Amino acid sequence: MGQRVSNAGPVVVLVGPPGSGKSTIAELLAAKLGKTHRDTDTDVETEAGKPISDIFVDSGEAVFRAQERAAIIAALKDDDAVLSLGGGAILDPDTRADLAGHNVVFLNVSVGEAAKRVGLGVARPLLLGNVRTQLRNLLEARRPYYDEVAKLTVDTDNRTPAEIAAEILEHLG
Repeated sequence: MGQRVSNAGPVVVLVGPPGSGKSTIAELLAAKLGKTHRDTDTDVETEAGKPISDIFVDSGEAVFRAQERAAIIAALKDDDAVLSLGGGAILDPDTRADLAGHNVVFLNVSVGEAAKRVGLGVARPLLLGNVRTQLRNLLEARRPYYDEVAKLTVDTDNRTPAEIAAEILEHLG
């Protein structure tokens, strides 16, 4: 098994598929809690000096996943953050194990709503082709992992970011 991190760390960790609202909700929660928002996709892009879509094209998914894992290890040590993980981060068994001691919230979203939110022309390497079909496939494959790591599941369809954040804050106490 890979490197492990301790159970201290972010106030809350948001997971979910593309279009679930992870970054938006994390920013809102961070503002309300007086914490910083940290997003592992942004951390990877900053470290690599290029967008994730370029990492996929130039180096492949395996290289991206290794960079993502390193970003997650660092981010899970940040005690002053609300953390949002990339949609596929939970595919790594070490990451799922590391999340066990954290307040992890799964932002659940329907395929139709996610497709509306991500749009049809976005630069998301795993959504190339038919966005709805790719989202459905991603959701079906990843849902068991999201369920495994989550302490709370929040449905996001037909709800405002403020409503979703309020439910999470209530859960956090």
